[in-house]
Amino acid sequence: MRTLLLSLFAWLALAGAAQHAPYNYVAEAPGIVSTENGQPHEGFLWIAPGTERVEALMFAFQNMNEETLFSMPAFRERMGAAGVALLWIAPGFGQEWDVNQGVQDAFDGLLRNIAETSGHAELTEVPLIPFGHSAQATMPWNFAAWNPSRTLCLISYHGDAPRTNLCGYGRSNVEWGRTRNIDGIPGLMVMGEYEWWEARLRPALAFRMMYPGSCISFLGDAGRGHFDVSDRTADYIALFVEKAMASRGKELRRLDPADGWLAQTWSPGQRYSSRCKPAPAAEYDGCRHEAFWYIDGEMARMAEQRYAETDGKSPRYLAFEYNGTPVTFNAKGHCKNVVEVTPDADDCFTVGVFECDSTRSIRLGQAKGAEIRYVCGPAVALGNGVFRVDRSHPTWRNPRRLGSITLVAEWPGDDTHKETVQEIEVRLEGI
Repeated sequence: MRTLLLSLFAWLALAGAAQHAPYNYVAEAPGIVSTENGQPHEGFLWIAPGTERVEALMFAFQNMNEETLFSMPAFRERMGAAGVALLWIAPGFGQEWDVNQGVQDAFDGLLRNIAETSGHAELTEVPLIPFGHSAQATMPWNFAAWNPSRTLCLISYHGDAPRTNLCGYGRSNVEWGRTRNIDGIPGLMVMGEYEWWEARLRPALAFRMMYPGSCISFLGDAGRGHFDVSDRTADYIALFVEKAMASRGKELRRLDPADGWLAQTWSPGQRYSSRCKPAPAAEYDGCRHEAFWYIDGEMARMAEQRYAETDGKSPRYLAFEYNGTPVTFNAKGHCKNVVEVTPDADDCFTVGVFECDSTRSIRLGQAKGAEIRYVCGPAVALGNGVFRVDRSHPTWRNPRRLGSITLVAEWPGDDTHKETVQEIEVRLEGI
């Protein structure tokens, strides 16, 4: 009966959180209470229909793009086909993955509870894939360091290097000790072009030199920012997971970096013609101190294609409007655009987008082809910049988050311009 009730609650309560498909089950993390809402942390589980046995579990704590990625239909389809279940935990906890604070016990307890609730007992034993964005982006590295025998691969999205001194959550990192490492575990760091910070990238290259057994990949998310997940980037992450599963097998054998490929690191503005060609590790003739590892040539070439497509192209600029009034752009803000909206009688609101100059103060015309997409928060996209407030979203039970919705405007590239993204935070009035 408990399983039935929790499953029913998940389907009803999360129909808006996952915009295209609800989660199947929900369970609580024992022994820990959220400082955000004073309630237990909850894990929301998606398993593809018809799955008899889960082969791996990808999990993430609530921040922003964790919700975006886990609700993308194409990403779910690929993960479902691979036997990968998705576990979204809200509110988030364990940013540092400090085992001295009880995070490991709470997480393991959640896995036991969600296994019982779903009827998939294997969830307590399957390989794990930690994913984290921004303030949660240090967690995947540290989780793997404390759980090397359980970690299939990991993704630090628009985030951090392993053992970074620039944690996305703004506090000190945990100390791994002299012998702890993540050798042989595929790790992917992604950094967007419009959030670029070399100081965040350099520790990843230094880590590769300090730990020669590490398998650290990097994707420069060309043409993208901090708050967004493009379809092609989601495809890259999906392929990374699929290849990690195929390469490591059920026994999670440790990968040898010498069997992979190397490719030169990338920075915005770098001319593609000046780059060293990616090659198998033994044949790479570039500077190995400036190179990242890739599982195979396909992964390396897919990253290179992203860099080639933006070579020499200029950016375009987008601005938002609400009720016909442009939204003020704050260059120093974390989210550069913030607007307060009052939903209509149907609980809907509309946000528009237009082309502007680099100062975001002069309107240049319509942004034909631009699309405003949902990122996270209590809303459902209805199309054409129209959104409906979703009062069944988990954040509605969280006073800290219930009034905030993040959206992003995306503009595809062309022969002379690279693709463009711009974020906006919508703050609901009268809530």
